[in-house]
Amino acid sequence: MVNHNNQNKIMLINDISGFGRCSVAVQLPIISHLKVQCCPIPTSIFSEHTGFDHFYFDDYTDKMEEYASHWKRLGLEFKGICTGFLGSHEQIDIVERLIKEFRLKNTIVTIDPVMGDYGKKYSIYTDEMCEGLKRLTSYADILTPNLTEACILTGREYDETAATDDYLTEIAAELCETGPSRVVITGVPQGEYLRNLVYERGKPPAVIRARKIGESRSGTGDVFSAVIAADAVNKVPFEASVRKAVNFISECIIRAVDMEIPLTDGVPFEEVIYKL
Repeated sequence: MVNHNNQNKIMLINDISGFGRCSVAVQLPIISHLKVQCCPIPTSIFSEHTGFDHFYFDDYTDKMEEYASHWKRLGLEFKGICTGFLGSHEQIDIVERLIKEFRLKNTIVTIDPVMGDYGKKYSIYTDEMCEGLKRLTSYADILTPNLTEACILTGREYDETAATDDYLTEIAAELCETGPSRVVITGVPQGEYLRNLVYERGKPPAVIRARKIGESRSGTGDVFSAVIAADAVNKVPFEASVRKAVNFISECIIRAVDMEIPLTDGVPFEEVIYKL
């Protein structure tokens, strides 16, 4: 039988946007650059992401499991599974089944629980979907929520003014109790800086700060989770990996400002990927 498992692989479950530098379009080249084979399962296909005024959309929900069944027939083994935005309760259930089916003893599951930002859930996220994603995060080894998502997952009221380092540590520890051993709460504002609270079970927490540069851009969360997922497979220490991802995103944003890239168009990671 042919062995297709001579290189480390990550199963990447996310949508594909042809333009706008987000989801699979940024994650695949970054994971590949970090010398891990990236195998995407599309949740949907977009011509450009939903931040644009118009876009083509094709839902892939009904095809995801049949698509993945052919990987099972090939005997593919994954050292990592990484999930991004999931647009329905059905997709959350499918991803749960895929994790159960493909997870091996040494598979590292990275879940980016994309549910909202700036204190508000995304409009499509019903209470049922939030509960489904809470259940899904129990399968994670690594969890990468922003403060809004961390509050949703722990049932807390969003209060940016209360987000001291100790408070963030408390939330991260609570999230670790549900399953993941590593949590990073990303992009929490503090004056002219953004904080990233790094929590690893059994270790003291760390705070990694980055100076705010310009306005929020599409796809930076996908860049972040791609670096974290690939580094985990490559056994890079968690705090070092978060620091690498934060610094890389800063470099990308600086380059975007220099090149006058529109906010909708994401970050020109192609210009600085050699720094990873």
